Amino acid sequence: MKRVLILSFFVSFLCISCLVKSPTKENSEIKKITVAKIYEGGVKDIVFAEADGTFYYINRGLERGYTLEGIREKVLNKNVTLYLAHTITGSLTNHIAQVAIGDEVLFTEFN
Repeated sequence: MKRVLILSFFVSFLCISCLVKSPTKENSEIKKITVAKIYEGGVKDIVFAEADGTFYYINRGLERGYTLEGIREKVLNKNVTLYLAHTITGSLTNHIAQVAIGDEVLFTEFN
């Protein structure tokens, strides 16, 4: 019984620590990258990859009306500014809250 309780606590903590905090510009980390590759990952996520393989994603981006072709046309081999979200425990994620090229915002989760 004690093992089940400890395991339940551990699993609950892992699940909670992965939840993305409601992103705002103020609580996001800014990262500038050159997009080397765009592809679908996860469940309809749009993945932005750097040349070294580091990746970031728009959660369920393909369900939000974006297409891989449209995104590739706009950002492939270009410098973009990403706003990355944090989890509710404060850890940085690869979850993209906003994408911009210069002053043009291509995607945002900010209200």
